[in-house]
Parts: sequence; structure tokens; C-alpha cells
Amino acid sequence: MRTRPAPRTAEPIPVVGLGTWQAFDVGASAEDRAPRREVLRRLFAAGGRVIDSSPMYGRAEGVVGDLLRGTPEHRRAFVATKVWTRGRAEGEAQMEESERRMGGRLDLVQVHNLVDCKTHLPTLRAWRQAGRIRYLGITHYSAIDEMAQIVEREEIDFVQLPYSAGARQVEARLLPLCRERGAGVIVMRPFEQGDLLRRLRGRPLPGWASETGAASWAQLLLQFILSHPAVTVAIPATSRPEHMDDNARAGSLPPLDEAQRRRLLGELGL
Repeated sequence: MRTRPAPRTAEPIPVVGLGTWQAFDVGASAEDRAPRREVLRRLFAAGGRVIDSSPMYGRAEGVVGDLLRGTPEHRRAFVATKVWTRGRAEGEAQMEESERRMGGRLDLVQVHNLVDCKTHLPTLRAWRQAGRIRYLGITHYSAIDEMAQIVEREEIDFVQLPYSAGARQVEARLLPLCRERGAGVIVMRPFEQGDLLRRLRGRPLPGWASETGAASWAQLLLQFILSHPAVTVAIPATSRPEHMDDNARAGSLPPLDEAQRRRLLGELGL
């Protein structure tokens, strides 16, 4: 899998990771856990290592931690989660619980949906300074302008944002700003929560897709996202091992050139 440097440190980050919203919010039974364990195994086998969660995602943090704890892959994993509460003490307590759930360490903590961002950013800086986390960030599924304002005035390591071939609002200001300010970009909802893939179900790939190496619509859509120079990593969520294989393969394919990007948008009627 290809990598891109985290802007602040130049650490190589594999370009396809794993989101856990809904996909990892399951119980403790072997039947529930087995496919998620296999998803993680295939992520690492393909060269990926970014795993993103949140205390908002039900049991997902704990499931990730349980499946990683004690494995060789745990050392390789780039473990990301979020703080999603109000107040400094509450935020610290929540992060400590996330740290415990996810196996005793966190690489990146993001302010989820910008909740009480002014309170949490100083805490995250203190944790980063103390070595408890390595990176800090912000996320939101729609507040593009507000995230841009924060990136303009604060030192942010990563911005998690929605971006896809069908949802390109961040191209106008936020993506260029992240690149200018040295903030890495984590792309959530690369398939618009599956809506894009459902629209394309049963439709054959266009002939020109063979030029890109893509073997599926999912790969082509991820290539579009990863062809933007500001993007560090895309994190499609899945609980299905075969989908993890499909998504991960996009990370080894070349990015689309500008003409191919336009052709894909034309195929989608955009």
C-alpha cells in the first residue's frame, strides 16, 4: 500500500484505513467478533494500519481494543479516536476510558463534531506534550466553514472530513487550507454511507477504468479521493472482510489524473 507523510512529522501513513462507525458496534460473541477480527487481519496484511473510532460509536472502541490487544499488529496500528463531551474533566475522563478500551495507547485524538473544541484543544496539546498522544485533530460531518476557521487559527495535526466524488464541498477552501497549514486529512464517508455504491450497483465499470487498475467501483471512488494532494488517508467503514480487501487494493493503485477525475464525475452525472 502507498503511504503519504503526516504533514507535521513526515511519518508515513498508509492511504487506506478503517472506520468503525456501526461496523464494529457489536457484542462479545465469537459469531459477532470473527468477521471484525478478519477485517483487521486483512487491513494489516494489505499494509494498512489506521483504525478510527469514537466513544460515540457504541461498543466499537472496546471491540477494536479487544481484537488488537496482545497481537503483533497492535504495535503497528495507528489508533485514532475522539473526545465527545463537554468540560475539561469530563473530556480527560473520556479520553482515559478510550485509552483503556483501545488497548492502552492512542496515537490520535480528535474533537468529535467540534463539541467544546475550545476546552479540549488545550488538553490535547498537553497530552501531546506529555507523550500520551502523538497527534491531535478535529472532525465534523458538515461544519466545513467552522473547521476551516479553526485550521486557520490553530495548529491542527489532522482534520477528519467528509469527501467523495459526489460530495466535494471541501475542495473549495478546506482541503487547500489544510495543505497550506500542514494539517493531515482523514476522509470519512468516502462512499457517502454507501449511497454512491448503491446507485452504481449492477452497473459495469467504464472501459477506461482499466487504465487506472481499478477492478471495482469502490476502488475507483477511493482513487478519486486519494488523487487529491491534500488527502492523507481514507477510512471506509466495513465489517466485511471481502470489502476490506476491495478497499485496501485501492491503496496500491495510482491516483487518478485530472482527466480521469473529470471522466469519473461525468460517469456519475456530476
